[in-house]
Amino acid sequence: MGMPGSYVTVSTKVRREVVERARALGINVSRFLREKLEEEVERRELELLKRELDSLRDALEALDVERVVKHVREDRGR
Repeated sequence: MGMPGSYVTVSTKVRREVVERARALGINVSRFLREKLEEEVERRELELLKRELDSLRDALEALDVERVVKHVREDRGR
């Protein structure tokens, strides 16, 4: 990831009519697009973390906790 406060310019083509209508409605197009992109990135990162957590949950549920505790206690007794 980039350093906080570090920016890059991103450009895209939008129909002139849409931009003109947005400006007529008082929408700051740059701020709007920046905020929506940030929201989408955060949403997708959260989805990714949820999927990773689900896969870890399956692995953790497969663990035999009693067996792990038994082995830890045995190792401590050595």
